[in-house]
Amino acid sequence: MTKLSVNINKIATLRNSRGGDIPNVVKAAVDIQNFGAQGITIHPRPDERHIRYQDARDLKTVVHTEFNIEGNPIKSFKELVLQVVPTQVTLVPDAEDAITSNAGWNTVKHRDYLTDIIRTFKEAGIRTSIFVDPDPDMVEAAVETGTDRVELYTESYAVDFAKGEKEKGIAPFVKAAEKAREVGIGLNAGHDLNLKNLKYFKENIPGLLEVSIGHALISESLYLGLENVVQMYLERLK
Repeated sequence: MTKLSVNINKIATLRNSRGGDIPNVVKAAVDIQNFGAQGITIHPRPDERHIRYQDARDLKTVVHTEFNIEGNPIKSFKELVLQVVPTQVTLVPDAEDAITSNAGWNTVKHRDYLTDIIRTFKEAGIRTSIFVDPDPDMVEAAVETGTDRVELYTESYAVDFAKGEKEKGIAPFVKAAEKAREVGIGLNAGHDLNLKNLKYFKENIPGLLEVSIGHALISESLYLGLENVVQMYLERLK
């Protein structure tokens, strides 16, 4: 079964909008795990507009499933990850002012840069993943960095699925997944996956180890309830 890692950034966004500590992100992480999710994901940014660096430290004590920290490996991010030592670090090339992630790494162009960073994290015992577009060449080149996994950036699939063009949307991801299996690299996926498009994606992507889902899952929970929605996602991943 593909694992579900729930990104709790949006819970932190809601908390920060009023100040204080409601909703509490640590309690949310505990509850989400109790509801059956197999992982917690956070994406701290330098301006801490949602998840704060201290949240990562606090969550370390309560995440008993997989703890995934994703972000651009600037100096402060690297220091945080090495201090917390999560299960996995996912490297994302987002700009500091980006609203959300909008592109994967060019693993050919940035091979040496990524290799150095990945070596540091792996020496600390942290599993590594690189956020990439659904391009077999980028997947193949990622192997040379020493990363354990790649995470496929799934926005284009979600857009095509919503337009009723799911076969077109899934095609490049199937090719990227086949390349990952060919070169022996682990495969994750995330971005804009939701209750409507997840099942078809899962059914067509071989070797999918983990999906990271936040915005849609939290939004759907406003209508259906968090515990119920986590169960609905798990059902689609069977």
